[in-house]
Amino acid sequence: MAARKTQRCNGTAWLIVSAMTTAVTFAAVDCVRAADDWPNRPITMINPFAAGGPNDVPARMFAQRMGEILGQQVIVENVGGAGGMIGAQRVAKAAPDGYTFLVGTVGTQAQNQLLYKKPTYDATKDFSSIGLFLEAPLVLVARKDFPADNLKDFVAYARQNSSKMQFASAGTGSAIHLGCALLNSVTNVDAVHVPYRGANPAMQDLASGRVDYLCDIITTAKPQIDGGAVKAIAILTDARSPVLANVPTAIELGYNVQAYTWNAFFAPKGTPAATIGKLNRAMLESMHDPAIRQKLEGAGLRIVANDRATPQYLDGFVKSEIEKWAGPIKAIGVQID
Repeated sequence: MAARKTQRCNGTAWLIVSAMTTAVTFAAVDCVRAADDWPNRPITMINPFAAGGPNDVPARMFAQRMGEILGQQVIVENVGGAGGMIGAQRVAKAAPDGYTFLVGTVGTQAQNQLLYKKPTYDATKDFSSIGLFLEAPLVLVARKDFPADNLKDFVAYARQNSSKMQFASAGTGSAIHLGCALLNSVTNVDAVHVPYRGANPAMQDLASGRVDYLCDIITTAKPQIDGGAVKAIAILTDARSPVLANVPTAIELGYNVQAYTWNAFFAPKGTPAATIGKLNRAMLESMHDPAIRQKLEGAGLRIVANDRATPQYLDGFVKSEIEKWAGPIKAIGVQID
């Protein structure tokens, strides 16, 4: 009776058929051929956070459009836990065949590498980059009666009153906690961190004046700013936001602070280059879909330029993000088992 064995490799797949006394090795089948046939079944996009969260909306918008472009359904599967590390680990260990990929963030690919004592994957080695596609700026907001209207006056007041200054976050190690940690590090502000269980209760206490400031994602902060419940001090990226056009950036005022969350796609390491290329092209076409752009940019999110949406750019970007966040994370003295 013949035994059949298939062996996969990064470049070549071999089919070996053996009988009791003979063995026939068939010619190698180039993995590029398999990539050329891809996709021929549905694809899974892993969102490493809970359904309905800020990562979920762009993930589902891109999944639908990319599925239309690729001719196969792209199914979003929410695999939350451990700050996104469980879902990211699943992709890192998945077969490198293009049928599983990750919508990663600054948390999953940079901050978790520093926050956790034993990360379950290496963000620089265990993934093949597809492309960066979206940024969500953080905005520094203060209680509405805070005695400063711009960042320079804010910093001066905070330094003079450091013993009583408090800033809120969505929890220790959250993106908005680390955004304020970076701001505090650059401006030499020493304030007490007050962690909450989520961004909403943190914003509620800021609006009621129980804490002094918060570095929130612009999409969730804007309604509170527009309603006068809190005061916008500075955008924490290198460019003003069209939805808060009158709010200057920290960089404009002389402080090199770039704090934002971002979204990018990653496949398991070893995914064929041809498949990565197809995924990247589908991502690029989705980025320029008018309906997607209108909805995301209208919420204050920023779709990146094409030259920053390449796999090569993302490789270097992840490394630079890990380097950028190393100092602030070390400064807050937090590590998670």
